[in-house]
Amino acid sequence: MQMNCAVDRTPPHFLLLEPYYGGSHRFFLKGMRKHVPFTFTLISLPARKWKMRMQLAAPLFAERVIEQVRSGISFDGILCSTFLDSAMLKTLLCRENIQLPLLVYFHENQFAYPNQLSDPGGYQFAALNFTSAIAADRLAFNSRYNLNTFILGVEAYLKKAADMKMMHLLDGLQSKAEVLYPGIDFKQIDRQERTGQNDIPVIVWNHRWEHDKDPETFFQVLYQLADQGIDFELIILGQGFAQKPAVFDQARIRLQKQIIHFGYVKNREEYVRLLLRGDIVISTAKHEFFGIAVLEAVRCGCFPIVPDRLAYCELFPQRYRYREGTFKSFLKRKLLHFEPLAGKDSRILTEKYSWASLADSYQSWLASVV
Repeated sequence: MQMNCAVDRTPPHFLLLEPYYGGSHRFFLKGMRKHVPFTFTLISLPARKWKMRMQLAAPLFAERVIEQVRSGISFDGILCSTFLDSAMLKTLLCRENIQLPLLVYFHENQFAYPNQLSDPGGYQFAALNFTSAIAADRLAFNSRYNLNTFILGVEAYLKKAADMKMMHLLDGLQSKAEVLYPGIDFKQIDRQERTGQNDIPVIVWNHRWEHDKDPETFFQVLYQLADQGIDFELIILGQGFAQKPAVFDQARIRLQKQIIHFGYVKNREEYVRLLLRGDIVISTAKHEFFGIAVLEAVRCGCFPIVPDRLAYCELFPQRYRYREGTFKSFLKRKLLHFEPLAGKDSRILTEKYSWASLADSYQSWLASVV
């Protein structure tokens, strides 16, 4: 098993423990190390098999932390994500008389995943989120939606133990929790410019190719609009996996006349260039704890069309959100009467989520345990 270890040299000194170093988790930690003026030591594992990471990464990471401390390295605290069993980590470190403040950042919570709790084994992962939160000294959530659904989930979870009075634990969790939006580095986007206005509106999809992002609804609506003779072009981005939804292969054929690009782009510069060609970015997600992909597209000048639910209610005003059952009519109206997103609106919608705006808040949050 490969484990990466990277060190910067500026005090104070925090351990960053990430057993799932990919996607938004990697994006977040890279931004923090770049924009928060602390020293960080990163111990990570590749982004694979998240369930196994939650169940087994803590003993492995505890060994690495103990090695670091015994070698004479001093730390002011530990920051980890919810893919690490923080309660087990803290227990194993305390057995070696290593007592460091522990902060947990919630990119997601298992109580709010669709169908997670209908799975007979699903509660074990929600329970790990709960015990990690109990063990931590500070908690941060990437959206108010994430925090609220976690607290509601914990409340329902504790109610199942009717003969065990533990509801007071909710007060403790809320008292040490806050919302800290994940910073986004827009510098590469801002260095490039859009190349004029498109004659036909270009729709962008830049999400993971998985069912929880509901690509089925997205493409079914596009099929119907195309059959009605409504003009649009299409850029499909986002990462696909070995068992991607079948609708992507279908859409590549049925919408071939509209497609400008279809597939994952590894190169960041090329990814931004494609976003800058778009006019509209769409989400049909069944769950979304934040929404970095949409915000990046908006920074590139795309008009957001997002559900009137999930974290999107925090990110975008009502004019950009469609109610349940109205996605087709909302998009159709936008395509027929298209007006591009103004540059000032692009900045207003995105700047408060930039690292330039958020770095001081993260610095204060980390410093609170030193």
